[in-house]
Amino acid sequence: MAAGCCREQRGAHRAHSGYGDRVEEIDRKILLLLAQDGRMSFTDLARQTGLSVSATHQRVRRLERRGLIRGYAAVIDPADAGLPLTAFVSIKPFDLSAADDAPERLARLSAIEACHSVAGDESYILKVRVASPAALENLLQEIRAAANVSTRTTIVLSTPYENRAPDL
Repeated sequence: MAAGCCREQRGAHRAHSGYGDRVEEIDRKILLLLAQDGRMSFTDLARQTGLSVSATHQRVRRLERRGLIRGYAAVIDPADAGLPLTAFVSIKPFDLSAADDAPERLARLSAIEACHSVAGDESYILKVRVASPAALENLLQEIRAAANVSTRTTIVLSTPYENRAPDL
């Protein structure tokens, strides 16, 4: 019994944020490194984690299978891509007894980068990126018509940081 206890302590896992599966410290390091540079080679990952390339590869694949790594993507500068205006649009249904299907109704609008269900007066907060104030005005009309909602908009003046790696 004592041996099992000691083995468990040596291989103990630290839970992340109190949710989901436990993540080993070495996997946590791999996740942070890949969050900083999703194109990092297995050789560089192995060097920075102290594992062999083969062990690193196996751990990354396991993290992918578990869903901790959901994919790899290029980070695009929205302003350079012609979308310099970012805004947060809070939406609230006119009819509170109507079906809560705003995300489905709005999914076709590509200017909506993210849709968050929230607690409070509004039902959802949308992060949108558009080319101009006129484009934002048009998008707001589309949102209101498509989802039968009222909107409250906050325009972003600057973004000191975003897309930071989570605190694992």
